[in-house]
Amino acid sequence: MSVALLWVVTPNVELSNCFGFFDSVRDGNWLLGSSRFISRDWGSIRAKKSRKQKWRSCSLSTDLKYSCVGESGLESGNNFRVLSSMVANTAGEMTISSEQKVYDVVLKQAALVKKQLRSSVDLDVRPDIVLPGNLSLLSEAYDRCGEICAEYAKTFYLGTLLMTPERRRAIWAIYVWCRRTDELVDGPNASHITPTALDRWESRLEDLFQGHPFDMLDAALSDTVAKFPVDIQPFKDMIEGMRMDLRKSRYKNFDDLYLYCYYVAGTVGLMSVPVMGIAPESQATTESVYNAALALGIANQLTNILRDVGEDATRGRIYLPQDELAQAGLSDEDIFAGKVTDKWRNFMKNQIKRARMFFDVAEKGVKELSAASRWPVWASLLLYSQILDEIEANDYNNFTKRAYVSKGKKLLALPIAYTRALIPPSTTLSLLTKA
Repeated sequence: MSVALLWVVTPNVELSNCFGFFDSVRDGNWLLGSSRFISRDWGSIRAKKSRKQKWRSCSLSTDLKYSCVGESGLESGNNFRVLSSMVANTAGEMTISSEQKVYDVVLKQAALVKKQLRSSVDLDVRPDIVLPGNLSLLSEAYDRCGEICAEYAKTFYLGTLLMTPERRRAIWAIYVWCRRTDELVDGPNASHITPTALDRWESRLEDLFQGHPFDMLDAALSDTVAKFPVDIQPFKDMIEGMRMDLRKSRYKNFDDLYLYCYYVAGTVGLMSVPVMGIAPESQATTESVYNAALALGIANQLTNILRDVGEDATRGRIYLPQDELAQAGLSDEDIFAGKVTDKWRNFMKNQIKRARMFFDVAEKGVKELSAASRWPVWASLLLYSQILDEIEANDYNNFTKRAYVSKGKKLLALPIAYTRALIPPSTTLSLLTKA
């Protein structure tokens, strides 16, 4: 299952080997990277963070509101059932819902940003904290991240050129890490990846957050997280999503699927907002902007799922809520048969309606981002949401027809995205306004 990285990505089957991680994992030796990008000895680089900075996992709380739907303050007037923050398991015990778990991460990230703002530190001008002589190597690392972003996410890359240099480079570094992570389980070498390999990848992530990057691409991200108030938890959660792909091929209900979508795509929004920044004139709460970023990731991933039903079925995977399939009179056998029926059309209409609901929530938050960051996000939102239109145009045949947005439509979407990006945050938005 491909990951919706918020950005419009063109897959390339050669990417995994290029990033070098696979060889080091396969050989069982963490220090044997074969990346063609490692041109110098990166063992000497230490993108140091202040000793006062600490990165902790998030604790769960039962008295918080959950994101994107229900009582988050971003209701969209949809008719979907809102999941309670507490749900009963098969043993009759009360457990925390997926939405509640995710929202705790949202609050943690928002708190980091507000703490940073209270300290009156300008995110755009914090100095690089690296050893003397390594500035040129770090610049080379960021440049390489930019090249990868330009090659595999052309539309998004163009949008990042409007950002300040510091934010632009940071977004490139985050993009590359997400892509490398996705390629571990969805690339040509996915069959060789084990849970142990993902554990090693997570250990490597922890190292780079502590200022000990393994290669030049890691060095760029290590420098980024030292400059911006980015928490490690969304990165760890994305790796957890990769673990889910290794052990799970069915999702019993939407609460189950929502958590997966957060892990593999919603996390990207939480990683990116601290870098993109919220407009100074915005009246929205920090939490509501993060909710919207999360919603865009969820919407993109739901769109991926609906687009790739046939492709995923060939690999024995069904990323659709099992209970909703049953309610529609459908089963796994119907998916594998790949026949478009009235039952399937009605089922797909409801799934598309839900995805659009998340896109609607996301739109409210995009307006609140800093002016230079809005265009690439608007472009991603418009282009991904058009995939849903294409599924409808294909008469809901996502078994044998792949819904895609033509180059002409993509080109038309860019000026529309740019125009929307020029609209400043509204000071009258009741759903996002600070109390």
